[in-house]
Amino acid sequence: MAGGVISTGAHPKLLWPGIHAIWGQTYNEHPVEYPDLYDIQNSEQAYEQDVEVTGFGLAPAKAEGAPGQFDYEVQGTVSTYPHIAYQLGYIVTFEEMRDNLYESVSRRRAKANAFSIAQTLEQLGAGVYNDAFTGNVFLNADGQTAVSATHVNATGGTYSNALTPSADLSEAALEDISIQAMGFQTDRGLNISILPMSLHIAKQEWFNSHRILKSVMQSDTTSNNINVLKATNAFPKGIKLNHYFQAPHAWFVRTNCPNGMNMFWRDKPMFDTDNEFDTKNALAATYFRVSFGQTDPRSLMGSNGP
Repeated sequence: MAGGVISTGAHPKLLWPGIHAIWGQTYNEHPVEYPDLYDIQNSEQAYEQDVEVTGFGLAPAKAEGAPGQFDYEVQGTVSTYPHIAYQLGYIVTFEEMRDNLYESVSRRRAKANAFSIAQTLEQLGAGVYNDAFTGNVFLNADGQTAVSATHVNATGGTYSNALTPSADLSEAALEDISIQAMGFQTDRGLNISILPMSLHIAKQEWFNSHRILKSVMQSDTTSNNINVLKATNAFPKGIKLNHYFQAPHAWFVRTNCPNGMNMFWRDKPMFDTDNEFDTKNALAATYFRVSFGQTDPRSLMGSNGP
């Protein structure tokens, strides 16, 4: 509910003694999870932009006495990160503050505000991932969804950061997506060293992901083969649970590709209080400005598990 003012009528029971407990404002929180999804940086501008510039191709043979060939660079996509402002606050009447018998309520209001801000950040951070296969909210600068089989090269052609066909999380699927990551090339077709670093899953895959990656032997088989994913430390940064992922069986792999999944702080959360002169009402609000997005699609791979 927006635009309300907390007055003595908002919770009349707090004007009387004998309350055993006041509940519902704050709860235990999950550990902060959005930093696992992005490389976090600070910004001092209204927006940030990442500009793709292609490298060169392979060197051709040069005939004796003939001139050599020269290559050129091409500007590709321009990824823009517009910093969006968010604010949430509350207003308390002077009379409510005077008559409320429970001072702890005032302290809980500030905690409840902080709780809402933290949840907002988590929802925003997970939003790019939740939209990774649909593109309703976020599209990469090449016009494709964050995870797509048809990302566009600036010099022509396409490449994929999606497991195709999509598959539920399994040992075989993780091996396939790891092989796919190791096959990434530059826009000009040069091989590059891209490796999986971390696996990102919703709560529904928490136990399954541990059986797959933490078992010494192969999971769900009667063979005596070792679990190669564990033996080779294929995902050195481990399993990252995100409670804000909406699709229960979609899963993602972050790679070591630079300039990939980015979060920019323009203004970190700031909590301010003030009083209105004419009403004596107390005002409190938290404000922050931030942006989330993706520059190089090779930084994120995924499968929209059936």
